[in-house]
Amino acid sequence: MSLAPVGIVGAGRVGAVLGARLRASGYPVVAVAARSEASLLRARTFLPGVPVLDPVEVVGASEVLVLAVPDDSLAAVAQELAPHVRPGQLVLHTSGRHGRAVLAPLAEVGASTAAFHPAMTFTGSDVDVDRPCVIGLTTTDADRATVETLAEAVGGTPVHVAEADRVVYHAALAHGANHVVTVLNQAMDLLRSIGVADPSAVLEPLVRASVTNTLAYGDAALTGPVARGDAQTVAAHVGAIADADVAATYTALSAATIERALADGRIDESAASSLRGALAAGAER
Repeated sequence: MSLAPVGIVGAGRVGAVLGARLRASGYPVVAVAARSEASLLRARTFLPGVPVLDPVEVVGASEVLVLAVPDDSLAAVAQELAPHVRPGQLVLHTSGRHGRAVLAPLAEVGASTAAFHPAMTFTGSDVDVDRPCVIGLTTTDADRATVETLAEAVGGTPVHVAEADRVVYHAALAHGANHVVTVLNQAMDLLRSIGVADPSAVLEPLVRASVTNTLAYGDAALTGPVARGDAQTVAAHVGAIADADVAATYTALSAATIERALADGRIDESAASSLRGALAAGAER
């Protein structure tokens, strides 16, 4: 059975990789739209031989249209392409934040629409091609099976997210992944500031164990001074961190950790109160 021809608008880090994955699964990728020099390079690298066309021409060439454009541009792109889509054409977008509503102009002219978000960080390099991940889907019941098949074709595990829950879904991913990047870079900066030449080597085994244990055991994985109720150590940490941004991050996350440790029964209210006081005392130094 022949598979539907696919067109991709946006050969960024996500669009180019999804195109390569679909192509590897047998879907004919018939056209791609790429504007910047970086996008053109990715199109040539990940989708060699695929014509680079204007977005309207990509719409006309495809039965499945993938809009892999930035979140804040998606509504405008949908409005721009609405006069050119066909009834029954399937249009997917790769935004985490948005559900189907952002594609309403396309649905109004008869297109089938769905959110198709790979829950993965993309580098725009070959390492992305084989990474498995969840695909956060928002679709109609009628399109559910088709969109799930596409998710599986790119090596993803389909997970359905209600339209009303898309922003919370995306916030959870950003908080759990993007903010980790900030925290780890701050930790590496602290180690560099005391002369550690390779801070990643110091942190990697600890961080890997922490992430693995947290995903398996939740709050029970917590270790460190908050879990032990070591208020003096927490105060010393805050007082010793010279960088104001790092100190603010440490204080905010310690405060949140205190409440989680208290709720989980790791510490009692007396220890929690001492730890809160330690954060305040450390900040005043």
